[in-house]
Formats: sequence, structure tokens, C-alpha cells
Amino acid sequence: MAFSNYINVLNKLSKDTKPNWGIMTPQHMVEHLILAVQSSTEKIIFDRFITPLDKLAISKRFLNSSRPLPKLFVNEVISEVIGEGLIPLINHDLSSAIKELEKEVEYFDEYFTRNPEAKPINATFGPLNYEEWVVFHNKHFTHHLTQFGLLE
Repeated sequence: MAFSNYINVLNKLSKDTKPNWGIMTPQHMVEHLILAVQSSTEKIIFDRFITPLDKLAISKRFLNSSRPLPKLFVNEVISEVIGEGLIPLINHDLSSAIKELEKEVEYFDEYFTRNPEAKPINATFGPLNYEEWVVFHNKHFTHHLTQFGLLE
């Protein structure tokens, strides 16, 4: 599924949906996805990543594999930039957050149309091109939609 299609799945989420793991609320999860998409368009910039350079090829093999992202993973680079734990909510409600995420996903394609050679830094996987970011977002969205029982 193209990660832009996940918006339709997110619209089935209610503010009272409990996660299968972790501490995020539905709105925290959506706003977390917003930040991830913003990092892929350099609205949020990470100047480094956690994977050692000599392990980057292995890390990218994992990214391109069918293996899911690990549950309860915490990236200290992200924590340094946006804070630890649950960060304060930005949007008024879950519906507004989903609409903002939809706009960020649309901007993602616009950004790479204008900057086809761009390789924004992912805080785990290092510099990624458009195709690699699409793979990452698909894996990341799948992880969090599974977390909230929207996908199996």
C-alpha cells in the first residue's frame, strides 16, 4: 500500500483507541508520523543518525526487508531534537492532526519532484533518497497502524 493511502485507514481511528503497545495516544501517533514525514522533506533536520557508518549497509538491508520495525524502539537522536516521552500535542484534535498529516504526505511528493537528488537524513538509516524514504514511510506507517490495531 502506498503510504499516502494510509490516511484512509487512519480515518478509522478514534481518539479512544488504545495501543497494543507503547504509551502514545492516537493523536500522539499521528503527530509522530507528521514529524517523520517533515524530516523527510527537511522541515525538521537531523544532522546525524544513530547507525555507525560501518553498519549503514546492514541497516539499509533491514529497511528494504519485509521485517517490521521493532516495538518500543527509541532513537536518541530524535529524542534530542523533539524531546523524550510524549511531546505536547500540536493539533486541536485527532481529525485536525490527520488532515495535517495528509498535507505533509502531499508535500512529500512535491518536495522530491522539486528536489529529485535530495537525500534528507533519517535519524536511524542515514541519508535516504526518495525511493528509500517511501520504503521507510511504508514500514513506519505500517508499524504504527499495527500498534493501534488498524492493520494486522
